[in-house]
Amino acid sequence: MAQWGCCGKSFSSSGCSQDLGIHEDVKDYYGKRLHKTEDLVLNVCVTPAKALPKYLQDALTAVHEEVSSRYYGCGLVVPECLESCWILDLGSGSGRDCYMLSKLVGEKGHVTGIDMTSEQVQVAQKFIDYHTQEFGFSKPNVDFLQGYVEKLGDVGLKDNSFDIIISNCVINLSPDKKAVLKEAYRVLKDGGEMYFSDVYADCDLPDTIRTHKVLWGECLGGALWWKDLFKLTKEVGFSAPRLTAAHRIPVTNKELKDIVGDCKFVSATYRLFKIPTSCPKEKCWVTYNGSITGFKELLEFDVNYTFKEGEAVTVDEEVAAILKSSRFASAFTVKPVGMMGPCSTEGPPTKSKDPVVDPFKLTEGPEVTGTPSCARTCSVQSKGCC
Repeated sequence: MAQWGCCGKSFSSSGCSQDLGIHEDVKDYYGKRLHKTEDLVLNVCVTPAKALPKYLQDALTAVHEEVSSRYYGCGLVVPECLESCWILDLGSGSGRDCYMLSKLVGEKGHVTGIDMTSEQVQVAQKFIDYHTQEFGFSKPNVDFLQGYVEKLGDVGLKDNSFDIIISNCVINLSPDKKAVLKEAYRVLKDGGEMYFSDVYADCDLPDTIRTHKVLWGECLGGALWWKDLFKLTKEVGFSAPRLTAAHRIPVTNKELKDIVGDCKFVSATYRLFKIPTSCPKEKCWVTYNGSITGFKELLEFDVNYTFKEGEAVTVDEEVAAILKSSRFASAFTVKPVGMMGPCSTEGPPTKSKDPVVDPFKLTEGPEVTGTPSCARTCSVQSKGCC
């Protein structure tokens, strides 16, 4: 049986026969074996990492039923502040997330989906006109390409082209995860964001799992050890991954459970940013002005930072750089800690606790279906939630 690359380490940097075999197996699984969501053996690829807010529920309701019925994602991949953005969806499948986002970005924005499975791309393309009319647009603001997420240049995607990249339970299916991240970094604009949900393991998976075709197709066999994600993103140049949500994945199928053994899996959503090298990194006071649509009073940036409108909080060096250089810049007032604080008598912040980065830690204790309640109800100053 062919050995499948894992943790960003493919067996050939140029793409070998094993890599091609994985691609063909995945194409077959998602193009021929699966015809609707119910055909999945496990519930991994439909596991919500976070509850949907009403405005997203409304957008999803407008998506054609045939498109939604072939949805195989594992989380919520809709970041904030989307108006007029150009978005790329890696592994767009039947186009459900693309159409939802096309409604949210509006006519001045644009969404491109790329998928290697011809059957999925054909379903997505079939409903472009339908959704253009459904959303009341004068012309389409979405397109779909057939290609590989490791080779975005092959389908003509240029450097610095997108404000946001999303991916929903797809990177784990790639034999060369580092190549996916490198290509994503290349096509993002400075200050751009990669916001993605995926499946992670609590260990470096053994070959018995990595080479099992059904486990790979069901998004477990190719899952990264979550710590390797941090190594890969650093090598590529991204900011450190910011965890936004996590949800444990139970393996209920007896045959597959025996193969998985003690290995544990989680669906988690992270956000990465392409911070310009010229942007200084320093601790800052930041104040959210409440201008982001749908998040006037409260903005949950990740599980460590929640911003209330009008309230000044301190953030670490990297978050400050992100807020200054990204599409969030107009929504925040940012001042270095060395300058006068929110009141003249206020000193520098005390040393913060380590932020939560481990998705398994976030799901410890009673089942957690989204962001812990303290992140929803209190403003934090660079501290781990609960």
